[in-house]
Amino acid sequence: MLELPLETLHGALVDPVLLSMNLLNDIATHHPNAISFAAGRPFEELFQVNQLHEYLDAFVAYLSNDLGQNAAQVRRTLFQYGRTKGVMHHLVAKYLEVDEGIRVDPESIVVTVGAQEAMFLVLRALRTDERDAVLAVMPAYFGLTGAARLLDMPVVPVASGPTGIDLDDLGRQLTATRKRGLRTRALYLVPDFSNPTGVSLDLTTRRRLLDIAAEHELLLIEDDAYGLFHAAPGERTPTLKALDTERVVLHIGSFAKTGLPGARVGFVVADQPVTRQGAVVGPLADQLSLIKSNVTLNTSPVAQAIVGGKLLRNGHSMLAANKREIEIYRRNLQQVLSGLARRFPAGGPVSWNTPGGGFFIVVTVPFPVDDKSLERSAREHGVIWTPMHHFYANLDHSQQLRLSFSLLTPELIDEGLERLAGFIAAESKLP
Repeated sequence: MLELPLETLHGALVDPVLLSMNLLNDIATHHPNAISFAAGRPFEELFQVNQLHEYLDAFVAYLSNDLGQNAAQVRRTLFQYGRTKGVMHHLVAKYLEVDEGIRVDPESIVVTVGAQEAMFLVLRALRTDERDAVLAVMPAYFGLTGAARLLDMPVVPVASGPTGIDLDDLGRQLTATRKRGLRTRALYLVPDFSNPTGVSLDLTTRRRLLDIAAEHELLLIEDDAYGLFHAAPGERTPTLKALDTERVVLHIGSFAKTGLPGARVGFVVADQPVTRQGAVVGPLADQLSLIKSNVTLNTSPVAQAIVGGKLLRNGHSMLAANKREIEIYRRNLQQVLSGLARRFPAGGPVSWNTPGGGFFIVVTVPFPVDDKSLERSAREHGVIWTPMHHFYANLDHSQQLRLSFSLLTPELIDEGLERLAGFIAAESKLP
């Protein structure tokens, strides 16, 4: 029987970064009665199966009435492989204009298999040889660092700081990487309610970052998964792409949190002009589409139809489509914050941040947190969370854990925090 020694396969397959997602899934599977603060999933109790049919019908009507397709063309659009860049690109462009004030040519958009594929396509396009590196604000979403690891692309950490990014450290890292002979191709960050910290960049920091990027010809990979979920009503801070006048921002979006995660539909806005021998040959989106055609070929037209139908039913606005969900996330955030305050006195050894929205809170505890302590928490206390060391490079433990509150009901939040308090009390007594 043929055997394949693991050491003969790609080195990333034993990297802890790639194992993070499987670890959390395995622990949840082995402890089904545990309350999970680990999954950054949207609230699912509002899901209705009949909505899938309504959204599909709306998209079919759009193909017929707005795009003028006949019955055969509609069938082909839904049933065949379809356009590599996507069949809902015009709807994505309209959504960006309505909800984000971003105006882009639909041809600069590639509809992807979730935001994860968008990250992979961008890094694959930028990585030409071993000198190319990507900067990432740390702690960073391990989907990005995992994609870079699979592509043998070094990830250079940039400190986050109280405003979401330490711009002085960014300058230091740009200088240091050049001295090491590396080319910093891009900087990855989540400007709004970052995963995992929940921190957001203020407007002044966004403008300064855009100026630095333009000065250094540095692409900014903006991951905008949580931007709609503000904890307080009022005017939202513009995305980096909405402020971008120099086309330095690659804007990655996802309909997993705002549409439905099972569809696996994301997108990337890549309107940077690509030149060949001094002549513009098209937007970067064309090159990303070429890569995609050799990876996933296309994004499921049926999945796009469902998400596109949801946009059509809500005036091209996911902000409008998520009114109830936004209120639930606001309620859950306040419930977690007040629940932590009731259980842990101010000024004590347990502390946490107060994000302005999103899905996540970071709790600091007076003992090391690692995967073994997570297993004890699930087994002995019936509560699951995410160790923060998974969001850093080369760390096997920290003293922080991430709580995700988006999926839970008020009753489960209260019970889960009670169990978490029991876990923290028990771990604090360990030698």
